Amino acid sequence: MRRRTLTRWFVPLLVLAGVWPVHAAEAGQATFVQVGRLLADPADGRVAHDKTIEIVDGRIVAIHDGFRTGAGETIDLRDRFVLPGLIDSHVHITFESGPTTLLDIVRKSAAAVALDALRYVHRTLEAGFTTIVDPGAQTDAILALRDAIEAGIVQGPRIIASGTVGVHGGHTTLHGFRSEIMQAMAHPGLCSGADDCRRAVRQAVQRGVDVIKVAATGGVTSEIAAGVGQQITDEELEAIVETAHALGRRVICHAHGTDGINAALRAGVDSIEHGTYLDAESIRLMKANGTYLVPTLLAGETTMAQARSASWMSPAVRQKALDVGPHMIDAARRAHDAGVKVAFGTDSSVSRHGENAREFALMLKAGFSPIEAIRAATTAGAAHNRLADQIGSLAAGKAADLIAVRSDPLQDITELERVTFVMKGGRVVKH
Repeated sequence: MRRRTLTRWFVPLLVLAGVWPVHAAEAGQATFVQVGRLLADPADGRVAHDKTIEIVDGRIVAIHDGFRTGAGETIDLRDRFVLPGLIDSHVHITFESGPTTLLDIVRKSAAAVALDALRYVHRTLEAGFTTIVDPGAQTDAILALRDAIEAGIVQGPRIIASGTVGVHGGHTTLHGFRSEIMQAMAHPGLCSGADDCRRAVRQAVQRGVDVIKVAATGGVTSEIAAGVGQQITDEELEAIVETAHALGRRVICHAHGTDGINAALRAGVDSIEHGTYLDAESIRLMKANGTYLVPTLLAGETTMAQARSASWMSPAVRQKALDVGPHMIDAARRAHDAGVKVAFGTDSSVSRHGENAREFALMLKAGFSPIEAIRAATTAGAAHNRLADQIGSLAAGKAADLIAVRSDPLQDITELERVTFVMKGGRVVKH
């Protein structure tokens, strides 16, 4: 009786809050999505016309020629352009930067952070992003949210959650408070010395993270005037990568300065996040190792705009934003021109959640074609996150993650900022 009562009252509240699926087909029942224009596999870039995607139990079973119906629901997208659900490989989903961000770190409980994140996952999913990577939330709220979404308790994008490993005093450390407050708020991934960093990686894996995030250099938003050069030793980096790989975890690496980028690449990290001051040696190493760049151009544009207008931004952060931001598009252009692998990422939280697709237009400024930008957010993102057998393209056996827009994004990439339909795992969450 109690379970029925909870379902009767709680589920409608979740629907109103936007965290429960709008519609999900009954188990075993087919759904037929009729599509006018279909970019099923961005890797080949071919747009097909007049197709029907047949879906059962959250997975695609077939893509048929022509418009079909059958025993089950039919969804009419005959006037829309359909493509795979988008992947953002760098999103801090538990917060948004603003005047109270620093205080919120010490004021908000993990439960309050999780409730904030419910709003942000809803906005992100409605924007068409069905998979995200969260590179290092400071509490286990991200793990609880990831598991709740996977279990179908709440609706949101698939979350790949990382555990942060960083050195004391570095980018991932809390700055600007009394020492006892900073000590009390220190996250478990802080370390000093190679052996201690191995310990931090092992503990992160024990907590249940999917990947390891390391901060090799200073960062723009850390409240310290320490620049964006290397802040972690070569030995510490090597220990982190070696331990993570031994435990079956990829290492994604925050890095702005050239010295930190190249040290991380020599240590064998799997991606460089930001990569602002990469040089010819960085590009050589990335191509030799097959390392991905996640450019986060929207973060650079946003912090530059905030530095010019936001009164709450500290002088240290303001100066770094003005120094770093102007170089990010050029770095992405040089990496693209050299053939470095690129995965789409925004660093949303710096920018507003739900506006992730603004990154596409910035990628075009960096020399990407529309189809290359879309690949970065679909097939390349799936490959980078080792999920190419599940997401990134639309094919039999893969998850039914798909979005629709009214016009062709290959002609106007900003169309992806106006997603009209979202299905994630066979569940319609926006129509």
